[in-house]
Formats: sequence, structure tokens, C-alpha cells
Amino acid sequence: MSSRRPRLPEHAGLSSRRRHALGLETVHVTVPEAAVEAYEAALASVCGTVGIFEADDSQTVWRVEGVKDAGADEPALGTGLALARAATGIDAVLGREPTEAEGWLARTYSSFPEQQVGHRFAIRGTHLGRAAASRRLTLTLDAGIAFGSGEHGSTRGCLRALEAVAYRRPARILDLGAGSGILAMAAAALLHRPVLAVDIEPWSVRVAAQNAAMNRLHRLVSCRLGNGWRTPAIRAAVPYDLVFANILARPLCLMARSLAAALAPGGTAILAGLLGSQVRMVLAAHRRQGLVLERVLREGDWATLILRRRAQAGMLRRRAPVRIA
Repeated sequence: MSSRRPRLPEHAGLSSRRRHALGLETVHVTVPEAAVEAYEAALASVCGTVGIFEADDSQTVWRVEGVKDAGADEPALGTGLALARAATGIDAVLGREPTEAEGWLARTYSSFPEQQVGHRFAIRGTHLGRAAASRRLTLTLDAGIAFGSGEHGSTRGCLRALEAVAYRRPARILDLGAGSGILAMAAAALLHRPVLAVDIEPWSVRVAAQNAAMNRLHRLVSCRLGNGWRTPAIRAAVPYDLVFANILARPLCLMARSLAAALAPGGTAILAGLLGSQVRMVLAAHRRQGLVLERVLREGDWATLILRRRAQAGMLRRRAPVRIA
């Protein structure tokens, strides 16, 4: 991650009805890398958008900050911070600064130019207007609410991974932790196959559905509210040929067994949302469940894993990847 470059989770965003709020505030903590996930979760529980920045050039100390309505959700914020302290043993001091709503939105727009990812994708905010004719598959998102924007390394890694495995023509596809719906839409647009997009946040589900409709992919992308692998819609559609899980390292580890059980023989999992330093931990959890690493893609400090379930004897066709122009 380059200096002062935000890590914006796929579920992050401010709802459209809050865009012109009278008062926003930025809350932040500075913590070592080992505590980033816990404090990110604490701020994400109450903040519409959360970012992670390098606090110094050593890449060992990080500033985690979020934007929320001023004075809102204070009990929940306190609970989240207490849980983070208990989990990490690090008592980070919470800082606050007032943030102008319109100024914040203007900065959001200015930091969201068109993103060209891999060989096939272009991601654009609605504020950029109509896209010029292009050979790329263009996905349009609202920069004010949807931060699955192609800017962050985990999103870019997933899109590149999708290109790498597209030749397998997966028929049953799941986007677990869909957020803005960008990965579900990308798979639907590239493969012309139905995709189930599931998120635990009600607002994310609404945003993903709106984005799918805006990109004329609503007939292929089905957005559902759910809590991981216990979601009835997910369980009803197993097994999957392709699963995206762009979340966080520790939840990925905890869900490894469920993921492996839900993959069809020869099925592919694309895992992201983890720092390069967390690859071994996540990979070990999935190898214990019999999944095989095919490739690690890196975007700055962020890593994306392409894993595959072993096919039953004679089922895995030997086929060279097709280059996507």
C-alpha cells in the first residue's frame, strides 16, 4: 500500500440520504499491523466508510480511520473499541476531527477516477458521466456510496483472478460479502452466468441490487441478505464452481471448512482482503481442508489467493488457460 492510500472495505459507504448530512466526523486510531483487523472492525461497526493508511514508512504502524455522522452510535463505537482492546491487548487512543460533508464528498469524487483493471474491466463512478466506447467491460458505481471501486488492491486482485479462471466457464457462482456488488457484476458481465451476491449488511444488499440494475445485470445478479455460510440462499445453491470471498483474513480462516465443503469438485475460490503478511495463515487454514493453491496475485501490500478443490478422479480436465485480450 502506498503512503496515505486508503484501504476501503467492499461494504463501506455512506447512504445517499446521508450524503448531505449537516455534520460528519472522522474518528481514528494508530495501531501496529497485528491490531489493524480488530480496530478496523470496531470502526466499521459504526462508520459508513473506513480507511487504512500507512502511519510511517516502516509499514508496521497503521492509521485506521472512519467517517460517520457526528455524535452518532457512540455506545456501539465504545463497545467495538473495547472488543478490539480485549482481542489485541492494545489500548489505542481514539482521535476525532469534524469533517465537512460536502468537502468529504468532493474529495471522494476527486479520488475516484476511472479505474482500468486487468485486460477486460473499467470501473467508473456515476459522476464521470457516460463512458466512451471501449472494448473493456465497463461497470458503473456511485462514488458517493460504493467503495468496491477497483481502486483497492483486494478488488483489483479479485478482478484479475476472475480473468485468470474465466476459461473454466463456472456455472454456479457466489460472491460472499458482496458489498457494492462489483465482483458479482464483473462475473456476470464476463461469463454471462447467474451470480448469487450475499452480504451481512442490509444497506450493502440494497446498494448491490441498485448497482446491478444500473448496469443492466439485475437478471443475472441476485442480491440477498445473509450471514455467511448459514444463509439459506447460499445453502440451497451448493455446490459452487466459483466463490469470491473478499473479506478479512481471520474470517476467511474460520470459514475455510465451510468453503471447502461448498465447492464443487474442481471448483475455484478467490480469496482476498488480506495483507501479504497474512497469506501463510489463510493458506494453511484452507490447505487443511484439502484446497490447493494455484496462484497468489499481489497488488501493493494486498494479496489475492486462487485456490481449487481437487476434482474427483478423471473429472479435472487438463486445459491451458486462455489469454484474455
